[in-house]
Amino acid sequence: MPLTGSCHCGATKFETDLRPEIVTRCTCSFCAKRGALWIYARPDQFRLLTPVAAGRLYSPTNPENRHYFCSTCGCATFSETPDWSEPGRRRIAISAHLLDEIDIHGLPVEVLDGRNLW
Repeated sequence: MPLTGSCHCGATKFETDLRPEIVTRCTCSFCAKRGALWIYARPDQFRLLTPVAAGRLYSPTNPENRHYFCSTCGCATFSETPDWSEPGRRRIAISAHLLDEIDIHGLPVEVLDGRNLW
């Protein structure tokens, strides 16, 4: 059974087949200012259930990094980026705070030193 999630107002809804066992806190300026905790999925494990036009796209420095947020309530929803561990592959970073019916605060947090990696 897939996990579901949504932004605060519900304009952006999604589901994922991924069952997180860990969340990632990246220290890059973008993620740190968002207060994001991410889970990472392959594109085939993520399904956007609402039109992509319900959100807005933000790509500040590299068009390969596509960060989406709800244009109504402003919640950061998901990002599509290169999978740096597997060149040529993409991955979806899902904001773990938006997942329904899962206690993310019980999951271990891995810290990714994005401040110094990129």
